[in-house]
Amino acid sequence: MKQIILAITLGLASAAHAETAITVPFDGSFDDAAFAVESAIVGKGLVIDYVSHTGEMLNRTGADVGSDVELFKEADIFIFCSAVVSREVMETDPMNIAHCPYGIFVAENADGVMIGYREYPQGEMQKVQALLADIIADAVEN
Repeated sequence: MKQIILAITLGLASAAHAETAITVPFDGSFDDAAFAVESAIVGKGLVIDYVSHTGEMLNRTGADVGSDVELFKEADIFIFCSAVVSREVMETDPMNIAHCPYGIFVAENADGVMIGYREYPQGEMQKVQALLADIIADAVEN
């Protein structure tokens, strides 16, 4: 029985690691992209709960963990939720709470500035993915 549970757990862990990021290049500066994303989120009537300055943290702590690799020049993650979409997906399956809150990142590396989000599972969570894609489209267009 323990072997079956372990196999199922490892299978689920592999599925969780299979998530990929969907990215869109941004023709402009990091600051312009961050402003565009913030404006697009707020423009949808959503509230940004938190902005994680992940790039600053990675750059600040690199030497502390024995690395001199610059992953990003800058990178922020905008964390927010949608009461409407969240309720829809969680009424279908309350365990979709595992995917909340949602995040859109803005990052700059040697290849340029990009905006993105993680890919969500098929089914109801595609409503969230569509919302994120719509927000990014608004940010890139403006």
